[in-house]
Amino acid sequence: MAGGLMGRDGGGRGSRYRPMSEINVTPFVDVMLVLLIIFMVAAPLMTVGVPVDLPRTTASPLNQEQEPLTITVDSQGRIFLQETEVPIDNLVPQLQAIMRNQPRDQPERRIFVRGDRAISYGRVMEVMGTVSAAGFSRVALLAEQPQGARPAGQPPAQ
Repeated sequence: MAGGLMGRDGGGRGSRYRPMSEINVTPFVDVMLVLLIIFMVAAPLMTVGVPVDLPRTTASPLNQEQEPLTITVDSQGRIFLQETEVPIDNLVPQLQAIMRNQPRDQPERRIFVRGDRAISYGRVMEVMGTVSAAGFSRVALLAEQPQGARPAGQPPAQ
């Protein structure tokens, strides 16, 4: 350690000061770890839509090739397309407008219907029947999986 500071003659005379050419990355690593933790905590919060208490099921989640459309019926019976409240009369025209803007070479987007556990089954079936009667064939119901029934490595259902 001290040998690096002394000159060739061992006395330190005549040696020139050379600036340290190494970068101290410790502060950089500390900042990156803090940012990683912040993003790990914040990422699940960014996927929250309309709060709904879903029923539970043991069925395995579906693999998706593209993001599906989500229709939600909350505990008051209000209908939401993605996160926007929509009257049932305007639901089909809005779905048709979304599907028209989709590229022709892609298959029809999947439509998920989420219903709050407290809402009547008839209201959920009314929404699903309205969507199906308009000609949309890829309509499915969503449910929440019990914590113990999920296979290892599988993400939780929405």
